[in-house]
Amino acid sequence: MNDTLADLIGLGAQNLLAAFVVFLRVGAAMALLPAFGETTIPARVRLVVALAFTLIVLPAVHADIAPMLANGTVPGFVFASEPLAGLALGAILRLMVLTLQIAGTIAAQATSLAQLFGGGAGEPQPAIGHLLTWGGLALAVMLGLHISLASTLIGSYAAMPAGQFPSGESIRYWGVNGVAHAFALAFTLAAPFVLAGLIYNVALGAINRAMPQLMVAFVGAPALTAGGLMLLALCVPAGLALWHQDLSLVLANPFEVRP
Repeated sequence: MNDTLADLIGLGAQNLLAAFVVFLRVGAAMALLPAFGETTIPARVRLVVALAFTLIVLPAVHADIAPMLANGTVPGFVFASEPLAGLALGAILRLMVLTLQIAGTIAAQATSLAQLFGGGAGEPQPAIGHLLTWGGLALAVMLGLHISLASTLIGSYAAMPAGQFPSGESIRYWGVNGVAHAFALAFTLAAPFVLAGLIYNVALGAINRAMPQLMVAFVGAPALTAGGLMLLALCVPAGLALWHQDLSLVLANPFEVRP
């Protein structure tokens, strides 16, 4: 009886150590993950979500972590390598949220809506940026973001094995290409607004040249604002669908460079 109890205690301690190692990575990633890592979410809620993801990820990666804990202790380097791996993964996924913010800023500047109700969050941004960001996050959550994130966290142990520091070359490679892809996608989402703003300014210049006495700015500004709002209503659904499709590809393999 005592031997069985001792074995159970030892097994429980081993599982707790493995859960702690997984939590180091999941907790660091949770600070940057889309939707679950937003600064507007209370820290206690994010802690509970991180613990829940740890319980989901642990059974799938326990076999990879167990050899590292064979002597019953956690190696000291794990306290640095696992949070670094989690932050690297979270940063790659956070770029997808920044894509919506960048697209909203470009669209707002092109349609003269940059100062409309902007600045409500910790990082001031135009109203279109808020709309795109929260609309995209809501869409992702409704379509199973939590399931995709759990799968991504499990898959991260293949790209960044437990107990090993991610190589600097890999992080640079992922970061540079991720930023380039984020800006390309953001400009794609904002392209209709940029084209509309270009056509508006060209037409306004032609009218001003033909009728110098007319204050074309007072006539054209309301038209640009109304046109921007109508374009927003028409383009946002398709833009968010395109963004979510790209987000799904990133979650499937966050360390793959996309064209």
